[in-house]
Amino acid sequence: MTELSQDQQTAFEAAAFRRLVAHLRERSDVQNIDLMNLAGFCRNCLSNWYREAAEASGIEMSKEESREVIYGMPYEEWRAQHQTDASAEQKLAFERNRPKE
Repeated sequence: MTELSQDQQTAFEAAAFRRLVAHLRERSDVQNIDLMNLAGFCRNCLSNWYREAAEASGIEMSKEESREVIYGMPYEEWRAQHQTDASAEQKLAFERNRPKE
């Protein structure tokens, strides 16, 4: 494997993160519950991780602010435009697979 400097690694990770966020914005048809059921994380998890990273660097950020970074708009606006009701099957799968906190 090519040896990377810390700056290069950070830049590549940031680029991959930006691409993931752009992809999730483009795929608004994919519901968060589907992401949780298949991958164990969703857009909200990603926004929480973003907020935690900001706060670890001494930058205060609200949940709403971090969600807007990920969703590209206020969360409630995204929900109104894109979120559908979860089916009974989706809810059951979520209860089986939900992260244990």
